[in-house]
Amino acid sequence: MSNNGRKYNKEFKLEAVKLIVEKGRSVPSVALDLGVHEKTLYKWVSDYKKDNENAFPGSGRLRPEDEIIRQLKRRVADLEQENAILKKAAAIFANHRK
Repeated sequence: MSNNGRKYNKEFKLEAVKLIVEKGRSVPSVALDLGVHEKTLYKWVSDYKKDNENAFPGSGRLRPEDEIIRQLKRRVADLEQENAILKKAAAIFANHRK
């Protein structure tokens, strides 16, 4: 039953979770039927219950709020770098005036 490194698409995960959440099947029975480890299914159910609309975004994709946070962090880093450059430039120009 070891599927180390196996990737499951969003549809597969949603169907597995729906068997547990909506149909009332037990995690061990679904795990056995699908060949997925029980701990994996518990994680999927947990992720689904936290945010079912944005659960399982896929490889390389982020939930919308995580994407916004990433963009804002990048913007802050850019602004900090620009600020540091301006401070250095101001110091250089101040020295040239003397």
